Amino acid sequence: MSEQLIGLGEQAFSVAVYIAKAPPMPYFQTLQSVEPVINEQINTINQHCGNGWRKVFNVYAKVLFALPSEHYSFAKQADSWQAYRDTFLLQKNSKTALLFSAPIINGTNKNQLHIIAGRTHAKNLLQQGKLNAQFNWLDDEFAIDTTNNIIVCPYFDYRQLSNIKIARLSELVAQLKMAK
Repeated sequence: MSEQLIGLGEQAFSVAVYIAKAPPMPYFQTLQSVEPVINEQINTINQHCGNGWRKVFNVYAKVLFALPSEHYSFAKQADSWQAYRDTFLLQKNSKTALLFSAPIINGTNKNQLHIIAGRTHAKNLLQQGKLNAQFNWLDDEFAIDTTNNIIVCPYFDYRQLSNIKIARLSELVAQLKMAK
């Protein structure tokens, strides 16, 4: 099991989203740690890697903005999810991470929320032995492991994770928080 998180954002996150692949740019193919986004890096990724990556960042910001405000302050930091994306998402002190590695769930930080984007990605992590989780599959798209604060949801794309499904994800996060 890999004990190193790899991705964008902060190692000390309160919310991490796990996706299967890093952006197809040389810099990300050799990344060995979690690094904060700097200097318009999201725009650079969007320009070089296309619409799919733009959707990932947009949906991530929308998800953070939709999280229950009694537990998360992301929506209080900016006037809109777009402003949040451009000013805070995955940057230093953002408490957010977009990870290309498997989750490291050691039970030490119960305040960390782990969101796995895509059922296929979650099932691959389980099959490869990179994730030890007990998922309660709520339907074909959503699963929850309340012990480890992990939620599986559709991939971060407008068609797959629509606004209605973002609202459902937010409700599941609220349920996790209530269970603690």
